[in-house]
Amino acid sequence: MNVLGRDGSADDGPAARLGTYRAADGSEGAAVGLDLDRPHAALIVGKRGYGKSHTLGVLAEGVARAAGVAPVVVDPMGEFLGLADGTVPARVVDAPMVPASAVPPSAWPALFDCPATGPVGSSLWAAAREAETLDGMLAHVEGAGLDAAVRRAARNHLRLAESWDVFDPGGLRPDALLSDAATVLDCSMLPDPAASALVRGVALALYETCVERRPERLPWLFVDEAHAFFDGVAAPALETVLTRGRTPGVSLVAATQRPGVLPDVAVSQSDLLVAHRLTAAADVEALAGATPTYLTGRLRDRLPTDPGGAVVVDDATESVHGVRVRCRETPHGGADPRTSDSTDQASGRAALQSGHSPSTTGTGASQSGQ
Repeated sequence: MNVLGRDGSADDGPAARLGTYRAADGSEGAAVGLDLDRPHAALIVGKRGYGKSHTLGVLAEGVARAAGVAPVVVDPMGEFLGLADGTVPARVVDAPMVPASAVPPSAWPALFDCPATGPVGSSLWAAAREAETLDGMLAHVEGAGLDAAVRRAARNHLRLAESWDVFDPGGLRPDALLSDAATVLDCSMLPDPAASALVRGVALALYETCVERRPERLPWLFVDEAHAFFDGVAAPALETVLTRGRTPGVSLVAATQRPGVLPDVAVSQSDLLVAHRLTAAADVEALAGATPTYLTGRLRDRLPTDPGGAVVVDDATESVHGVRVRCRETPHGGADPRTSDSTDQASGRAALQSGHSPSTTGTGASQSGQ
């Protein structure tokens, strides 16, 4: 198996099986994997329905099976809960929480779209600077001698944060995340600001832990729908991991169907780019900066047109590859529901209730109409 992201032998350390090479005529070739021995910053892009989240799940499966690494999957849509079906070592955290102190004081105004220099924003900043819990922040606001309207607004914001159930002094700790099993953080029930606060806390905690000491397992942070998090309070933490994470050993795999709205750093700092089909002009143009000098022609001309196909730009070996991503080995929750599915199920139930087999419903209906 050839291993992308690695300039040495395929046997030099662990790797995740990605799929097979894909020839120009669509035929499949040799097996291809992704290096897990060194930290990487990877970006997976593709329009909806062409394999972006599927590929992220494939890589998460591979990382979950490898020694010396610890995958943490941010699941904003409930698509990766199947990782914990028993096929790979994984667990799901249904109600992930972080300490309120995991969000820096300077980020609290932005959490509620408040100007940091305004009276409400500055009061939230001060409260987070003086207290490490929501209760402590509320107490600070009540006793700070603020104007009544400012105090009421700040209190309401903090009560809203309390209702998210994402802040708790005993929330997720880095050592718990750096385990021998994949950790899936189910954010599907969280509003966007709450999920963004969670990602900021988790990303910073993993990064700071690796800066302070070399953990037994190096973290791989997987973030689906990354465009939403790069547009919220999680952005500074994700950009820190992108630009400085490889030295302490933190890897980031970001997946999005909207690369056109990502900051430039998300594309320029990725040493691995996995691109599925894209059709929106802004999204295709966003990858122009990722087109390396060693690519013959334009990246847009290499993009696949079928689901599961991808072009991989590997900056470690300065090479570009056409691949077909393998099937998932764990259930994938990203398939769109279809009206026909519900119609077929309803028809089946009606047929059974009328005494007919679902496979002969049409014949039975015809006979009953005679």
